[in-house]
Formats: sequence, C-alpha cells, structure tokens
Amino acid sequence: MPNLKLETRRDGNVAIVALSGELDLSGAAALEQELEQLEQGLERVTVLDLSAVAFMDSSGLRVIVVAAQRAESLGRRFALLPGPDQVMRVFSITRMRERLDFIDDPGELAGG
Repeated sequence: MPNLKLETRRDGNVAIVALSGELDLSGAAALEQELEQLEQGLERVTVLDLSAVAFMDSSGLRVIVVAAQRAESLGRRFALLPGPDQVMRVFSITRMRERLDFIDDPGELAGG
C-alpha cells in the first residue's frame, strides 16, 4: 500500500499535482501513471508540488526526471514546487536541482 497521496487540480493551462507522504518505490508507479495521463490532456504546463513530501528516494527522482524529459520532448513545461530540505537534498546530491525547473509559485505559470 503506497504511502503517497496525489491530488490533481487544474488552473487554466496548468495542471498542479500536489503530493503528500513518501515518494518511494511504492508510490512512484501511481505518480508515473498520473503524469502520463496528464500528458494526454490539454494543459501545457504541469507543476509537481513537493511541499508536503516527507521522503523521496531514487525511484521517485527517476519518475520526476523522466516526466521532465517527456514534457520537454512534447514542447510542454514541467515545473516543481520545492519540498522540505530532506527531499531537496536528493535533487542537490544528484545535481538535478540545476537541471530541473523549480518555481516558487504556480500562479506565475497560469498564463501558460
């Protein structure tokens, strides 16, 4: 049973996926499925809100990196709202913090 909760809401051209709990192997598949489903929609921007994620491992990081690459290949934007320090450490250690698109407020993307 995954310890990850997903809640997706839409704001114009932007789909915001708020995560809470642990983004590990048990929750990675559910997130991957949700992101793939969003790619079929009309939203041009996907924001992944990590602010309530308590823990993330390499399987969660892989889902995020692959989703960002797919979005880029589709001409879409994939952005992240930062999580707590222990989650951001995973991005820093792997140098993905420099390569991924982190934002402070999804409202700034509402124009698409």
